[in-house]
Amino acid sequence: MSTESPEAFKKHIRGYILVFVALMILTGMTVWVSSWKVGVPIAVAIALVIACTKGALVATVFMHLKSEKPIIFYCLVLTLILLLSVLLLPVATALLTMTNNAG
Repeated sequence: MSTESPEAFKKHIRGYILVFVALMILTGMTVWVSSWKVGVPIAVAIALVIACTKGALVATVFMHLKSEKPIIFYCLVLTLILLLSVLLLPVATALLTMTNNAG
């Protein structure tokens, strides 16, 4: 069990409070954006951007990813690339099928 100085402990608490405030502001933004009269795809895109920002804040601060070794970030980026490729594969296949059938 490690002991930290009171200054280091206060620094952690300050960071947690700042993240809490940022999460509350982003939650307020989500509620505010939901009142906009935009199409469903745009609303979903805006909501996903806000949600990803909130998730990144939680992951970096509360899951202590900001102090991890670089290999963790490489693994996370690789996971993101693979996830996006799996999600976009049906879209790419449909587009290729539509262009092949059109011409």
